[in-house]
Amino acid sequence: SQEDSQDDRLSKLPDDVLLNIVERLGIVDVARTTVLSRRWKQIPAILSKVVILAGSFEPKHEDWSKLTPDDIVRANTTVLEATRSILERRAGSLYPIHLLRMQFYLGDESILIGQTVANAIATQKVDSAEFTILTKVRKKCTKNELLIYGKQFMSFFDSCPNAFGGLARLTLENLRLGESGFPKIFSICKQLEFLSLYECDMGIKSLLEVEHPQLSELVIVCGRFERVDLKWAPKLTKLKFNVFRCRDDPFCLGYVPLLQTVSIINVAFTWHKMLKLSELLDKAAISNLSLDFKSEKIWVKPEGRRQLLPVFHKLSILNLINIAEECDLTWTMFLLDGAPSLKELHILVRNHLCEMVTGKRRELPVVCKEKDKGLEWEPSTSDFKHHNLAGLSIYGRFHAVDKLVRFARNVVEAAVNLEDIRLYKSPVCVRCKYMLQEWTFEETSWLRYEFSKEIPSHVRIHFPS
Repeated sequence: SQEDSQDDRLSKLPDDVLLNIVERLGIVDVARTTVLSRRWKQIPAILSKVVILAGSFEPKHEDWSKLTPDDIVRANTTVLEATRSILERRAGSLYPIHLLRMQFYLGDESILIGQTVANAIATQKVDSAEFTILTKVRKKCTKNELLIYGKQFMSFFDSCPNAFGGLARLTLENLRLGESGFPKIFSICKQLEFLSLYECDMGIKSLLEVEHPQLSELVIVCGRFERVDLKWAPKLTKLKFNVFRCRDDPFCLGYVPLLQTVSIINVAFTWHKMLKLSELLDKAAISNLSLDFKSEKIWVKPEGRRQLLPVFHKLSILNLINIAEECDLTWTMFLLDGAPSLKELHILVRNHLCEMVTGKRRELPVVCKEKDKGLEWEPSTSDFKHHNLAGLSIYGRFHAVDKLVRFARNVVEAAVNLEDIRLYKSPVCVRCKYMLQEWTFEETSWLRYEFSKEIPSHVRIHFPS
């Protein structure tokens, strides 16, 4: 036929090569390829990755808050059409889907999207399915909006238990659920390996109890939980807590034998107590710890080696992020003293205007004026030595260069085997338009001179780009 004779050379490629090319395209372009020829019409049936994102169908605004309700309905309707078009064409396909990733808005179309996905999970081999569910208002939701979205989500969830039961990854935002909401999610989503909650809770000062056999990564951002109690999560390896409002410990660790990586990010206000890591981590023997202070008050309390050894004896990587430039850095040595296996120490010192409290809000009584108050620390022994630290990386704008040199000298004096210090410029920030530039010869010469005054010559100073 004429159509066959017009098949281009691409169409004559083997299936695996054709698939490799097509899977690099966005879903819109994949749909377009199906009109090229009879051979290309078969593409949806052999796709191993199906990624359908509402963001692909939205008007291209720099700021998503400019999206209108009509834009959102259009994007969701197109997600539904694309999901049906691709998944229903695969009926009877022998090719498995290795990854099915869906992003859509909570709305009237959600149930139909969920039912289409549930049908695909029931009738085809889907190795990993993922939902990211967005709300129409993305930031600064009112209490009423949180409640409405919470009810809307549970109605969707109850309509599509088979879709949720097959998910490996779930990302939710802006939901205030009833008391039975999260227990029901954990009970139905038995395959869940990754869960991210942004501004989700069960009301102000609510308690979230986590018991799940498969969950390996949990991310909690904002929300009004008084505490998250990880009672039983035998496969949990990563825990990330980003901004908590409670006065006391934001989480409590129960049975989490595989927990390796913990990241805590917070702006400390006057009502926050200083956290004792030995109590918070409670014998969890982690290997990777990140603490981000958002250029505000330091919210960890220095402790002795004896208290920290049970939680830090396996710690090998430590990231201290967004320490304000006015803070003294001597307190950081308590972490080195308590972590004898530490191999890499990364520290970022900067006043990051996007994250810190600025303008008239700084005058509010809840904002801490002294950012390094209560950080007194004495080493466990006067001649404290560390034998495993191999890498020290310092990031920043190097405005407070004297403090950074003093800090590096303290680390070098303790870490007897440290041979290299790497100095990096402050990371890129799209919001405050801080763009990374390469080091200039003048900058590297000045910093090399400043550091050489205090650092022994056997320690090499590097300036990676």
